[in-house]
Amino acid sequence: MKSIACFSSSVRAACQHTSACFPLNRGLNLCSPVGRCADVDFPNKTAVVAQQPCVTGVRTFHSTQVTKAAVQRVIASPLPAPVPIPGRTEDGLDVYQFGRRMPPKTAARQATHLSPYVPYTIPQSNAAALVNIQTLIEGEVIPELCSRLADFPSNDRADGLATLLGACVEFGLKAHSPLVLRLINECLEVLSSRDILVSQLCHLGEVAYALEGRQSAVVTEVLDSLCAAVEEDVVSPSEAARIYSLLALCHDPASQRQKLLLSTLHRHTQRLVHRLKASQVSDILQSLLKLQQRQAISLVLRLSHRASRVLKAFSDDEVIKVLTALMILGHHDEELLSAMEKHLPGRLGKCDPELISTIMEYCLQMRCRSEPIFEAVAENFVCHAERHATLQIAKQIVAMGRLNYLPQCSGEMFKKLESILSERFSQFQPRSLIEVLHACIHLERFPVNYMSKVFSPCFLQRLQAQGEPLDKNALGQLTQLHLSTSLECTYYWGPRLPYFLHVKRFSSMDQAFETPMEGLLYNQVKGPLTELLGGRFYSTRIFTPSGYTIDVEMCLDEKGYVLPLSQWDHTYRRMALCLDGEKRFCSNTQHLLGKEATKRRHLRRMGYEVVQIPYFEFEKLRTQEEQVQYLHSKIFPTIFKFSH
Repeated sequence: MKSIACFSSSVRAACQHTSACFPLNRGLNLCSPVGRCADVDFPNKTAVVAQQPCVTGVRTFHSTQVTKAAVQRVIASPLPAPVPIPGRTEDGLDVYQFGRRMPPKTAARQATHLSPYVPYTIPQSNAAALVNIQTLIEGEVIPELCSRLADFPSNDRADGLATLLGACVEFGLKAHSPLVLRLINECLEVLSSRDILVSQLCHLGEVAYALEGRQSAVVTEVLDSLCAAVEEDVVSPSEAARIYSLLALCHDPASQRQKLLLSTLHRHTQRLVHRLKASQVSDILQSLLKLQQRQAISLVLRLSHRASRVLKAFSDDEVIKVLTALMILGHHDEELLSAMEKHLPGRLGKCDPELISTIMEYCLQMRCRSEPIFEAVAENFVCHAERHATLQIAKQIVAMGRLNYLPQCSGEMFKKLESILSERFSQFQPRSLIEVLHACIHLERFPVNYMSKVFSPCFLQRLQAQGEPLDKNALGQLTQLHLSTSLECTYYWGPRLPYFLHVKRFSSMDQAFETPMEGLLYNQVKGPLTELLGGRFYSTRIFTPSGYTIDVEMCLDEKGYVLPLSQWDHTYRRMALCLDGEKRFCSNTQHLLGKEATKRRHLRRMGYEVVQIPYFEFEKLRTQEEQVQYLHSKIFPTIFKFSH
């Protein structure tokens, strides 16, 4: 903002030091070619001409357009007296020079980049040579600027006050200092006019929060004004994103004012979603995540839909933020997956490895088995796996295993994985390593070269030494690895998992190893099944000795007849009916999840005849006669196989 920047140059000049001891790019934005300050008291009044320090960069807070009249008023104002700038003579005595801003020289030291509103700390080694910043600021400079700001329009005045408050934050002034209190009172006065634009309100709110926190009176007034602006439906897409960022900054879950503002802002933003840019979609989703707005389902879905439209414009970092927010908020849009399949595979070769692992993590959480994405990830893994961190490698392999996807280049991929495990085995965290090996067995790739290491007493002690007891998931994964060595890798003769570490049942609340039977599907199947067998010759939810749960179990005698429950002692063969509901499949395909495929393999190895009744086949049958015929075609060919 040019008019305020001209004012700010006076403060800037008063705060300048020698280039050797103070970074000249701190403070407020500059527009005037000369910065001077009046009535500054220095210990030595001698002035000599010396080389002017170079300004290598300037700091800005927020830019605002100002009318020409405002600029002319500032230019016409009399300039304060020159400010002396400390220097040093050849004999080491302190001297001072009158400041004139010179063009920057190429040999000058590059100014350090500063984040917004970070208090400046004086280096101890140069403390004796520095001017007391606080003394300069608390002189007549800022009060004079405040008095001149009083004649400006409300928006210009608000932005100028916010800029001055920002300088106070940078220079470490306390909220109870006289200067800051005066600026806060000026802010409250200008906020009472209720005609300030949203961008200036957010600027004031951000600076006031940095100075006083969420209890600031200025923040309260800003939120009231923003609520009125949102209710009047005068907020643009960029302003809506700015308001969300401010609310995320000063969020108070107990504040009814903020709840009302959020509710109104959600409704308003839903009407603006189609106008949001890619960066604004990312910012709003991040703000909703910080605000823990999981209940804003409609808005999140609309933002997800908008993200699918502007996905190509996202940077890598923005894609990571969007997918992370959607994972935590727990919402998924099919069109977003289609857009990811279209635009992301071509970017994976040159992108940040963190983006690849985030994409795979998102697909896993949403149970999206995407062939284009997974093939591109596998090819990238074969070529560039050395660039990836161990956790990033684990996320990629785990997603493929749990979603039961074996890429076309699986041979090269597992060779690369084996090479990495050999070279970087000690770099993997124990739990990440177990998850990688456990994911491999879902794809029928058995890491026998490393099972002996994870079953060794040394590794198990290392696993327990992480400061927390072994959870059921880690023990369950180790138990399934043990079952695979016993049932599927009969050639493995290495160490085994000690029996006392085996889990007794794989069923758990988080459904990590098996998905429970859906009650609705069972109610649809039990009637036709009873009619087919001529009675209830089956049992449900049976636990096997290995820990798996069988949905429906039937027992057969030596001739292949189904035994009633009272004669199960004469069982010759067991049959397991898997009533596969929707949650046992990937969300966008009819492929079983990796855990369900592994469970069926193990049941077959344990002697069960497995019959699958998938929901998408059974739900097509309209009459009970069709259902009975369907079950007959599924069950009796298996029974006849044993009776002949």
